[in-house]
Amino acid sequence: MAVTAMREAGRDLEIGAFPEGAAFIDGEVVPIAEAKIPILDWGFLRSDCTYDVVHVWGGRFFRLDHHLDRFERSAAGLRLVNPYAREEVVAILMRLMRATGLREAYVEVILTRGLPPRGTRDPRACQNRFYAFVIPFVWIASEEIRARGVHLHISPVLRIPPRSVDPAIKNFHWGDLTRGLFEAYELGCDMPVLLDQDGNVAEGPGFNVFAVEEGRVTTPEGACLLGITRQTALDLLSEQNVQAVIGTVSPDTLRGAEEVFITSTAGGILPVTKIDHEPVGDGEPGPVTTRLKNLYWQRHDEGWQGTAIDYG
Repeated sequence: MAVTAMREAGRDLEIGAFPEGAAFIDGEVVPIAEAKIPILDWGFLRSDCTYDVVHVWGGRFFRLDHHLDRFERSAAGLRLVNPYAREEVVAILMRLMRATGLREAYVEVILTRGLPPRGTRDPRACQNRFYAFVIPFVWIASEEIRARGVHLHISPVLRIPPRSVDPAIKNFHWGDLTRGLFEAYELGCDMPVLLDQDGNVAEGPGFNVFAVEEGRVTTPEGACLLGITRQTALDLLSEQNVQAVIGTVSPDTLRGAEEVFITSTAGGILPVTKIDHEPVGDGEPGPVTTRLKNLYWQRHDEGWQGTAIDYG
């Protein structure tokens, strides 16, 4: 890669100067290891913030506009105001990508409530703060798990109800999800999926769930994030003329499905081959899941819905 200098954080940076990652903090690009936020920021103290994650594959952001649309909806839903316009956010992300030189990356934007003036607890008085960072691509599952399929645990832990925390707004309220993770690990499973208040399948830590029955694919509604990869899966299934619906998925439906898969920005389409130690179908990744996963990555290679990065 050609060496190009850019002025950031009071220093001259070469393209790819921070291959371990870079962050945008207080208007400057810094190495990820030096990224710090104020300890009194309500994003840290109260989890009063929203965020979004987009991945870069082959030097392109995947469905960047979809992620930024959701980020803006989430901010509006929490009454947060981003000090940077969308075009400025895109420019910041491009700067971070040039600073890392990464071709496959995990990219996160965060908007926090910020710090209140001394002597008040009024959230309206806070100055909202924007942060962003880029690190090498993060997989939700190891290479071994991706190859053999996820071993899922249906957890009795209930997902935070939508009347308390809107699941369509990305948030860091992970107490229930973390509790489910510990439970799954203790039972010898890879990941949990939590239930909603009615006892139906909701979502897992960082992923949506799909069940395949008689050629029809169903993904839960209600107490789950409207995932971008979830929507991508629905779009690609429609292209293949596979019936896909958003509806109720009971635990028994999930256990009895012919195929189960999960979707995540940090992994794409991943097959589930066991639920609570019992095989899903024949215990191997199924044909619908395999075709969908292959098409998902093929579209990445083709640059579909991609935003090219100018590395200089």
